[in-house]
Amino acid sequence: MNIYFLLEGRSTEKKIYASWLKPLLPELTKVKLYHQANHNNYCLVRANGYPSILHDYIPDAIKKMEETDKYNYLVICLDAEEETVASKRKEIEEFIVKNDLRLKLGKVKPISIIQNRCIETWLLANRKLFDSRQPLEIPLSDYAQYYDVSVKDPELMGNYSQNYNHAKFHFLYLKEIFKAKKINYSKKNPGKARNESYLDELKKRVVSEPEHLKTFQYFIDFCQMIKKELSFE
Repeated sequence: MNIYFLLEGRSTEKKIYASWLKPLLPELTKVKLYHQANHNNYCLVRANGYPSILHDYIPDAIKKMEETDKYNYLVICLDAEEETVASKRKEIEEFIVKNDLRLKLGKVKPISIIQNRCIETWLLANRKLFDSRQPLEIPLSDYAQYYDVSVKDPELMGNYSQNYNHAKFHFLYLKEIFKAKKINYSKKNPGKARNESYLDELKKRVVSEPEHLKTFQYFIDFCQMIKKELSFE
């Protein structure tokens, strides 16, 4: 079993996925370079944002997997941003078909992990980090009044301001939550968000609120599916 993870983000996603996959799929070992994959390995390749992940990196990933003939899954991770999860997934599927990449994939199964709206949206669901009942300062108090992510599903949150898009607001909201705890969060350094304890809080959230974080649940379900497949090897 070998998995090729293709990540839209330049920094954040690679650091978080690398940390989270250790407890989620301890049976797999990360390799630095794609051609090093042999048995029960995975590699993480970051793209240069969107749309280059679609037009440049997906064809390149398929070419590399065809070359090595060692991979079972191509996992494409990207943000929904201002679009719907369904439309993003459809766009990827249609691109693969339109460019005759299905045959080249061979035994490799493509999986789309769509972060709705972005990976910071998932991170907003940590109730241990943020409880709106605690004293809050501006602008966090304004954000919580607009939409309380400790109660409501972060994936369904609207846009607070027309000055930026949904993903930007979700990033700003998360940054203020970290700041209130006197810790830092940035795209280059997601800090405590990489910890297994942080991941555990998100998993607890979806257990207690099964209707929340559907795209995060999709990622967790994928990992559980892989664990099951590995048990039959």
